[in-house]
Amino acid sequence: MQADRTAELTTRLEQHILILDGAMGTMIQRQGLQEADYRGSRFATHAHDLKGNNDLLLLTRPEVIRAIHAEYLAAGADIIETNTFNSTRVSQADYHLEAIVYELNVAGAQLARAVCDEFTARDPARPRFVAGVIGPTSRTASISPDVNDPGYRNTSFDELVGTYAEAIRGLCDGGADLLLVETVFDTLNAKAALFAIERHFDETGRRWPVMISGTITDASGRTLSGQTAEAFWNSLKHVRPLSFGLNCALGAGELRQYVEELSQLCDCFVSAHPNAGLPNAFGGYDETPAQLAAEIADWARKGFVNIVGGCCGTTPEHIAAIASRVAGVKPRAIPQIERKLRLSGLEPFNVGKESLFVNVGERTNVTGSRAFARMILEGRFDAALAVARQQVENGAQVIDINMDEAMLDSQAAMDRFLKLIASEPDIARVPIMIDSSKWEVIEAGLKCIQGKGIVNSISMKEGEAEFLRQARLARRYGAAVVVMAFDESGQADTYTRKTEICARAYQLLTEQAAFPPEDIIFDPNIFAIATGIEEHNHYAVDFIEACSWIRAHLPGAQISGGVSNVSFSFRGNDPVREAIHTVFLYHAIQAGLSMGIVNAGMLGVYDELDPVLREKVEDVVLNRRPDAGEALVEFAQTVREGQARDSGPDLAWRELPVEERLSHALVKGITDFVVADTEECRAALEAEGKPPLSVIEGPLMNGMNVVGDLFGAGKMFLPQVVKSARVMKQAVAHLIPFIEAEKLRTGVRSKGRIVMATVKGDVHDIGKNIVGVVLSCNGYEVIDLGVMVSCDKILHAAREHAAQAVGLSGLITPSLEEMSHVAAEMERLGFAAVVDGGSPVPLLIGGATTSRAHTAIKIAPNYSGPVVYVPDASRAVGVVTRLLSIDHAAAFRDEIVADYAKVRAQHANKKGIPLVTLQTARSKRFVWNNDPSYRPAVPKKPGLHVLRNVDLAILADFIDWGPFFSDLGSCRQLPEDPRRCRGRPDRPRRFQ
Repeated sequence: MQADRTAELTTRLEQHILILDGAMGTMIQRQGLQEADYRGSRFATHAHDLKGNNDLLLLTRPEVIRAIHAEYLAAGADIIETNTFNSTRVSQADYHLEAIVYELNVAGAQLARAVCDEFTARDPARPRFVAGVIGPTSRTASISPDVNDPGYRNTSFDELVGTYAEAIRGLCDGGADLLLVETVFDTLNAKAALFAIERHFDETGRRWPVMISGTITDASGRTLSGQTAEAFWNSLKHVRPLSFGLNCALGAGELRQYVEELSQLCDCFVSAHPNAGLPNAFGGYDETPAQLAAEIADWARKGFVNIVGGCCGTTPEHIAAIASRVAGVKPRAIPQIERKLRLSGLEPFNVGKESLFVNVGERTNVTGSRAFARMILEGRFDAALAVARQQVENGAQVIDINMDEAMLDSQAAMDRFLKLIASEPDIARVPIMIDSSKWEVIEAGLKCIQGKGIVNSISMKEGEAEFLRQARLARRYGAAVVVMAFDESGQADTYTRKTEICARAYQLLTEQAAFPPEDIIFDPNIFAIATGIEEHNHYAVDFIEACSWIRAHLPGAQISGGVSNVSFSFRGNDPVREAIHTVFLYHAIQAGLSMGIVNAGMLGVYDELDPVLREKVEDVVLNRRPDAGEALVEFAQTVREGQARDSGPDLAWRELPVEERLSHALVKGITDFVVADTEECRAALEAEGKPPLSVIEGPLMNGMNVVGDLFGAGKMFLPQVVKSARVMKQAVAHLIPFIEAEKLRTGVRSKGRIVMATVKGDVHDIGKNIVGVVLSCNGYEVIDLGVMVSCDKILHAAREHAAQAVGLSGLITPSLEEMSHVAAEMERLGFAAVVDGGSPVPLLIGGATTSRAHTAIKIAPNYSGPVVYVPDASRAVGVVTRLLSIDHAAAFRDEIVADYAKVRAQHANKKGIPLVTLQTARSKRFVWNNDPSYRPAVPKKPGLHVLRNVDLAILADFIDWGPFFSDLGSCRQLPEDPRRCRGRPDRPRRFQ
């Protein structure tokens, strides 16, 4: 066993870009070896063919492998990979040589160790290191090999852990300096390897550095099992690897964007060893050493990498060229990454300080849904999958899966259902919350998910030792944990008990289990209110106040809860339950609740609740009156009679004018009448001589603005916005044929070609779709690439279609970072250049989280061409027309550049609120003189006074508009007549 060289290796990586060797298979093929070479004398009578088992050469032709190692070291390699890529029982079973797996790994490590030590002895100032290679095996734990049974697997997590454990033991015993889990195409396989590695560390009492390298299999930017690069990182970062990176499958040119992405995500060293280009028609690799080295050298100069080398098709000549080109280049500095709860399914999902409320879908829970329970009990898993799919479509960002049913084999059901979900990309893209009161069921679930999920839940009800054991195992499986406020004395029901238990659990997890605070999700217990029991009246207030305390005192932790519990007293009366959920969430989210298990179908809009019902519910939730529960129970009878027991839904809104009906449908997410209402509106506007597009630009856009305002104020949640988007899409779909007919009638010709996309990491597209329709109707050709589009695909399409402009859209905060990246890549690839008398390609920025300030400060500096923020669809045509106008483009670009420069200057000059010491502040406290003769002034006319029919023009003269126009410099200047500011005064960007 080799001495621990972690510190020495880390020091070298901080000082230099280290060189990994190249392809072993390519070099072995050069030898022209035959069956006899593989057999040697030892395996001369083996009953099965052995040619192609390159790892076996460690025993039969060790001099061949030794010479290849030496060639790579002479070429400049700092790290040599052992020839053990297939030295596992699963892979050696193809040759019926399972019995020699441990021997192969020991021999591979010893051989590489000996050659590296020779070169280190020649030049002690440049130590060489041995990476014990652990390949992916020929099986996959996440994909069924049987097309007729998507739940079938030809291997299991436990089987993989066992086969990896044997290999790991051999590599460490043979003298490896570090362990390299390489060419990961299925993250669940890698999880099994890393589980075995961590267990080996526990057994031996020491750690080895771990390198992880995945493979992006094609231009989709995903692994074979479907994960994106960031999801792959989120799934495996719990191992605290020495390095994380990519290899194989693609050449350096194709791999670049994903290496760059990881360089910005990983708080460890980054490695990359690509192929020598893509394979040619004969399976060979044509990229020369100079070509490969030039690309990798650019990565090095841009600060993407710490370890570089080669994979398929590379030779010592390639490695020598790479080593020469990166010599002296400063290695990538490990960035300070914001600590967030980083989850993943096939795609990443991150929850940080600025994140919106996270909706955890609750319908795939046999204890909470009778319908779902029946499906599982009857074996109707296809129907159960449809429930899961519907939850994701309705906006659930995580889905909670629970199989705790007395008549069910919960462990088998969890295993089966999760394996089926893995075969459904539209479901598997979101993280999974594995929910059970039985640890063995949770553990069975953890062995089925390749992403980073959530364990729901662990607690101290069985004592600290079991709590810590489960926490450490959850961490080893790569999961975050929900921690129930539950200890040896029972569930916490008061504010004091909730905060005490959470504080104790936090200390145990962070100090004894080394659990990252950001992976801890506290559930302070949501209990039913208005039960008629006085002690229950303060339950909601206690929970809300506990949320505030956790946010203030347990940094990094998230907070969750089962929202439907709060309304349990009113089961059977859905309108009242919906109101309770809506009011409770409105206040709890403000206090710090970051996620909740909630039925998106039982969420209302806070401002849209019946005012009387809302007040009575708020009295109960906030415990404002001792008789609040009784008053709500009494009032609930009228709600029940008026709504829950009615023969149908309340259709009073159908009496409103059509424009208001459309707005109501958008806010409520009602699709039943949208086509008829859209047609009615279109016909009415047509009679006034207005085109079909005016329905979108008028009533529909106004309705979506209401949705946007409510969403921004925290009075609507994402599932409701998703429903609104569906309504909008149906309305637009109805209008498209009329719009196309109008274009034919007027003979509109293309004014320019625009490529649009929702950027990678974001699936929201309703705003982009509306912009596309509006631009198309005004004579522009729009190429819409869809959602989750990578930078590479966007810019490739822009080149392919010779786009005159590129439009980027996004709703969530990470979209903003991706937009900055796209801008930087446009600059690097020359989109800002003026070619043949043309002009730079403009970049248009839009979406709910974008702003003029962010565009000016964060995006525009990355691109020297025009970068323009487009607030909403109604502005898109004007912006694009001016940008592409021969007469007006230059002046408009200059205006934008000057405006954004001013915004940046204002931002740079902003100063924070000056602070003084606590002692100084206390010395200036207000002192009440307690003058007994003081009497407060008495109003001349006490009581409540209502002023009716006051002209707003009169009131406007008494309003100080300054504060509305000073927030972050979002308005260009205070207008001479502030009353010209159209719309809400707190949205100054609408000033015209």
